[in-house]
Amino acid sequence: MEAPPDALSRDSPTIRAVKDITFGSIAGMVSKVFEHPFDLTKVRLQSQVLDSSARFSGPIDCLTKTWKNEGIRGLYRGLPAPIVGAMVENASLFLVYGELQSVIRRVSGRPLSQDPTLPQLALAAAGAGMFTSFLLTPIELVKCKMQVQMLVAPASPTQKLPGPISVLVSVIRGGGLRGLWLGHTGTLIRETGGTAAWFSTKEFVARVLVAQRKKRNNDQPLALTSSGAVQLRPWESALSGACAGAAFNFVLFPADTVKSAMQTEEELRPKNMASGTKQAPRATFFGTAKAMYKAQGVRGLYAGCGITVARSIPSSAIIFLIYDGLSKHFA
Repeated sequence: MEAPPDALSRDSPTIRAVKDITFGSIAGMVSKVFEHPFDLTKVRLQSQVLDSSARFSGPIDCLTKTWKNEGIRGLYRGLPAPIVGAMVENASLFLVYGELQSVIRRVSGRPLSQDPTLPQLALAAAGAGMFTSFLLTPIELVKCKMQVQMLVAPASPTQKLPGPISVLVSVIRGGGLRGLWLGHTGTLIRETGGTAAWFSTKEFVARVLVAQRKKRNNDQPLALTSSGAVQLRPWESALSGACAGAAFNFVLFPADTVKSAMQTEEELRPKNMASGTKQAPRATFFGTAKAMYKAQGVRGLYAGCGITVARSIPSSAIIFLIYDGLSKHFA
């Protein structure tokens, strides 16, 4: 009788989970260092929609003024929080995405030799995004608050602004643990719909590229990964990832804008908070969305969208290039 496979064999669920977490974390961290100045610009543009007068006329103006007034440290203000967030986000996305694919296969009776359909992949991705949103909201809350610190009270060279731990403690003191999930509705909508678009777009483009490669090779067998999928060439991973990044950030972008405005409301518009009460009422997602639409229309809800899509293209390409490369190397 053949001995049962070891729980830590290369093809075991445990090993796959460890790989998803490790590779996703590495890919997320590298991409976040690249994109952080552009993410900071996006948040600052989103946060000024409800202001009576805009601090920045556009993304280039925001980047230029930030560099001039705050230097390189200003462009990377709040980086520790998104670094942690990138690790959590990508690790959980790839892990849960893979596990939900396995569940869908079992429920639908689809054999491992057949790729899941695009609707099945989108469903698994949406579930992964929904799960990740609960982990991501507190991290993004701290990040957004740190990214607008210099807009509230510019610091002198010797003045030290609150770090991520101080900001986190301040949030808990002001609103309890529940306060860490301020703006969660926006994160939930963005991550659920955006992740479905992200993974399904990547898979769709990758399948098109692989089909073209098969055609050029006269349908000769191609190298496979340990899971049975065709190994992507580096440029195929990058191109399909770039398309996925654009899809993720364009789909449901207004939800992210409303989230950013909610998470920076206390810092940028304290006059809007109720006076004479011990604890000001929290803004609601739909109330904030309505106010932003009234202030600047659809344009306000898409504040920072251009630079976000532009930076997400190379950033997402980096994520999948690294993730697929590591998966191939350690197959």
